Amino acid sequence: MKKQKLLLWGLVLLSAVLMSLPFLVPHCGFIALFGLVPLLCMERIASASGVRRIWIYHYTAFVLWNAFTTFWVCNATVGGGIFAVLANALQMSLIFGVFRLSRKRFGGVLPYIFLMTLWIAWERAYFDADISWPWLVLGNSFARSVASVQWYEYTGALGGSLWIWVCNLTVFGLMVALSDGSWQRFNIKARVAAAVWTVLVFAGPFVWSSVIWHGYREKTDPLEVYVFQPNIDPYNKFQALTQQQQNSIILEQMEKSCPADAKPAAGMAVADSLQSPLLLLAPETFTGNVVVDDYSSSVTWRRFVSFLKDRPGANLIFGASTYSIFRSESRPSYTARQMRDGRWLESHNSALMVDGTGRTEIFHKNKLVVAVEKTPYPAVFCRIDDWLGGVMGRCVGQDSISVMHCVAPADTVTVGCAICYESVYGEYYTGYVRKGAEAMAIITNDAWWGDTPGYMQHLSYASLRAIETRRSIARCANTGISCFIDQRGVIHDASPWWQKAVLHGYVNRNDEVTFFVAHGDITGRVCTFVAGLLALALLANILAVSRRKD
Repeated sequence: MKKQKLLLWGLVLLSAVLMSLPFLVPHCGFIALFGLVPLLCMERIASASGVRRIWIYHYTAFVLWNAFTTFWVCNATVGGGIFAVLANALQMSLIFGVFRLSRKRFGGVLPYIFLMTLWIAWERAYFDADISWPWLVLGNSFARSVASVQWYEYTGALGGSLWIWVCNLTVFGLMVALSDGSWQRFNIKARVAAAVWTVLVFAGPFVWSSVIWHGYREKTDPLEVYVFQPNIDPYNKFQALTQQQQNSIILEQMEKSCPADAKPAAGMAVADSLQSPLLLLAPETFTGNVVVDDYSSSVTWRRFVSFLKDRPGANLIFGASTYSIFRSESRPSYTARQMRDGRWLESHNSALMVDGTGRTEIFHKNKLVVAVEKTPYPAVFCRIDDWLGGVMGRCVGQDSISVMHCVAPADTVTVGCAICYESVYGEYYTGYVRKGAEAMAIITNDAWWGDTPGYMQHLSYASLRAIETRRSIARCANTGISCFIDQRGVIHDASPWWQKAVLHGYVNRNDEVTFFVAHGDITGRVCTFVAGLLALALLANILAVSRRKD
């Protein structure tokens, strides 16, 4: 009995380690193709041996996987990090528990198909949930192995989740066939078919990706970009430095990089005397003193506009904590906070585009971090938060995606700007392209987590978004990593961690639309449909058995 328990716990630990490696070590995405096999073996052995409380084993496996890969959340919030690990693992474990229930009701491969489709249906639903943490979507395993998944332009990341499940179930099925003697009963045609299927399932996507990788050519239509990384510690951002001092840091970087009297003929990197657009990027939440529809009241806004006046064609995107202020006799929304004199305030995490004329475009981040930025299910939790004294964030997002326009006398470029966490949401991210974005910017502040795998994982997910949309990305982080990402998802000119940096480069524009952008997440929709049918079949079976017992 002790040996059997050691075996089960060994399989649990092995699966957790294997599934963590792709998220922690570059070019290890392929490990996910068999990383779930030990977990499936554990379940089969435990069930056959009559082990009780098997949920402890699979829940532990998911807790370890979540902890190994996302422990760094605790650097920002210990309570939030522990909750994220335990709650995310619980959802994974519930799916596995439903699979185990279906194994008692259905025979053959049907429960495993149910497990695969139900898992992907959950991943898809998780993207739109009010409490959303889709960091460990299985398809993200290949975020640091982009040469292997160029076909994400057709399927999105959930196509990778499907591939991972199919490969794991194929390996597991072969192991079961060999262990229970089924393989010996296969005729030669069945054995050949099984071998061919295995080769196609594993090698086919790699070959397909390689063909796309070597055949893809970016259209040369560059937008010149400067990325400014001021390297300001977010934990004492306003205690150690005033906003004026922070403005001075980044304006000094801008002045040195883009002097007003620059002459392209002398080799200065300023686009065609700024007759063509030039995009400047500053990080997320760089300033906190912007009132929506009263931009000129912000000192930061005024200083940026003043800097840009002598640079026609230069456009600056910067992040800001912004506020909408309005009058109302009663509370206008659950998220509004009362000021005085009958005024109410709603907060936003925003990106603003300004130029030297004072023209301003604004976008409010929609995919907000739970508790830190937004209060989920506000009708319930805002009241609880009021009782607690207002400890949760109450940012309000924008109802729909909008894009920005980088304007110069000779040309205009439509740019989408994803703010931080939004770059994790694949189908949502395609909305920028559907609104006309020819290139993408991502502004973020990843310093909350310290020098941990967190900021590297976040960076790598941007590579998947580049592949899915075939849009080049200029990424600006407060403290790293800033970089440029081409349309194949390859990272260029990455800045160092925790250092000031200025990057100068070009992102190629693209107006073509990928299959994934045009048609959305077909993989997720189909799996949701199949899982729904199987769930109904399971429910019908349970009810039928219950009636027979009565």
